[in-house]
Amino acid sequence: MEAKFIPYSKELLRGEELKNESLRHYQFMNSRRTVREFSKESIPLDVISNIIMSASTAPSGANKQPWTFCVVTDQALKSKIRAAAEKEEYESYNGRMPQEWLDDLSYLGTDWHKPFLEDAPALIIVFKKSYDLENNIKRTNYYVTESVGLACGFLLQAIHQCGLVALTHTPSPMNFLCQLLNRPVNEKPFLLIPIGYPAENVMVPDIKRKERKDVIVYY
Repeated sequence: MEAKFIPYSKELLRGEELKNESLRHYQFMNSRRTVREFSKESIPLDVISNIIMSASTAPSGANKQPWTFCVVTDQALKSKIRAAAEKEEYESYNGRMPQEWLDDLSYLGTDWHKPFLEDAPALIIVFKKSYDLENNIKRTNYYVTESVGLACGFLLQAIHQCGLVALTHTPSPMNFLCQLLNRPVNEKPFLLIPIGYPAENVMVPDIKRKERKDVIVYY
């Protein structure tokens, strides 16, 4: 297949303007927090769609875009997802997780109860596709985990940009999501993300992010 190219155009920043914009964006992203208590106020589906389409602009191996974003707003289905997730989480907190993991989580105040799966107005469930199916023929995808991980990063940034909050939830195993959402065999659940407005007077853990010296190495 012969490559086809089109002109690329983007406004370029330099000097103090570039420095100021980089600092502004860092400070904005540093205000992002994971929230576990959601308002039940609804979000327009158009907004969720735009957020997901922003996520879908992420780079991917060979531009295969190996992801599917499932949006769940139906309350009965959210309740089923919560029940299945809490079943797995109970097992994790009561036997699957080693003590070191439980100790590392203890200061966050989490446990197997997951009310946010019903309270949040929408759940975005991200599925990764190791291969595509075209007329029952398998088409390999490349760097699937990396690609879907990048898309999820874009998704969280877009959620924050819109003034909404989210939680990255990974009940393990997550195969129940394939069954409840009737997903095809080439899709596997990657991340479960409740999205919405924060509950009134919501509290978050008092945590600190690593400093520059602990994150960056220059050569």
